[in-house]
Amino acid sequence: MRDAKGAVVSGYGRWGAAAVTLAMVLAAAGCSKSGAGGSSSSDAGSGSSSAASSTTAIKGDIAFNDANLAKLDAALKQALAGKDLSKLNEAMVVNVATDYWNAGKVGFTKGLKELGVKGAYQAPANGRLDQQLSIIQTLRGQGISGMSVSAIDPTAIKAPIASANKAGIPVLAIDSPLPKDDGAALYLGTPNYQAGQKAGEAMKQALGGKGQVVILVGSLTTSNAVERIQGFEDALKGSGIKVAQKLSDSMDASKALSNAETAIQTNPNVNGLYGVYSYDGPSAGQAVQSAGKTGKIKIISDDSDPQTLKFIKSGVIQATVLQQPYQQGYTGAYLLAALKVLGKDATLKLAQPYLESDGITLSSGVGLVTQANLADYQAKLTSLGIG
Repeated sequence: MRDAKGAVVSGYGRWGAAAVTLAMVLAAAGCSKSGAGGSSSSDAGSGSSSAASSTTAIKGDIAFNDANLAKLDAALKQALAGKDLSKLNEAMVVNVATDYWNAGKVGFTKGLKELGVKGAYQAPANGRLDQQLSIIQTLRGQGISGMSVSAIDPTAIKAPIASANKAGIPVLAIDSPLPKDDGAALYLGTPNYQAGQKAGEAMKQALGGKGQVVILVGSLTTSNAVERIQGFEDALKGSGIKVAQKLSDSMDASKALSNAETAIQTNPNVNGLYGVYSYDGPSAGQAVQSAGKTGKIKIISDDSDPQTLKFIKSGVIQATVLQQPYQQGYTGAYLLAALKVLGKDATLKLAQPYLESDGITLSSGVGLVTQANLADYQAKLTSLGIG
């Protein structure tokens, strides 16, 4: 995940009817070759040895929420048709400059081009709060008409959002949810609790329902990480799997590697690692590979860091839970235009059929890639111009 970030996933070039069709094709392909299910033992990985024999094949899924977002995109496009968009100047501000957000930038750029409006994509190089706040202040001075933001700190972003709202500048929360009282119009992103649940279910399948797991995470306090870990732990309830440790690396990949190595060395009963931030999966994979325990220690990760996908292919990582930053950028561009031109009430009315039960969350979907559906997922990325 990005805050748990670093890597990426999908959405669609111009989704519309073509998107729905492709989603159906991919789903069908997944079923036919166990790409969306995967009854194939290859999910255990080429280097997983006989340890895989007692596990259940992990079922992959790359449908995300693409079909619903395609419908919303079409509705927004129709509602904006004929409106004067010439004065719009949108901004997308993410939380850190990493590979994860490349897909979000591609989607945002695509949306701006279709709308025919100006816009800027900004990312603090080192993921620092002061950098993000400075970026927002600079963009305000440049006369932006709307802003989507993956907030590093929900408390620190509250004042800038309030100031923007007062000036008639709508704010859309992406990637990491914000408290309702922060003032963002909507949250477009991953339902993090559901993502954690999906990771937990995959871990149960990988371990055959028993063992000890160590969680590797960039922060134990950020909302998205807390929600993911809670979903993961809830999914494990009733099984014979226990979480032995939760290790924070303070968003430092080298520390994540050290944490994974130490966990493996000091606890011989650990047979599972869950990597929450995008770099945690590759760090876990490297540690397991170096210890000569590929296949014996199962890894479930988050996001599609290039190294994560390489480890999926070789069997070092059993599955990775994916987000949809492309759609956060693409649909986000349309939502910002609608919020400014149509108004908040009209925009929320268009979005309402696709919102979660809380009334403010627009899910970009949760996917799961295994060795069995990796090729289908990579084909999907290629179709979006992401690679």
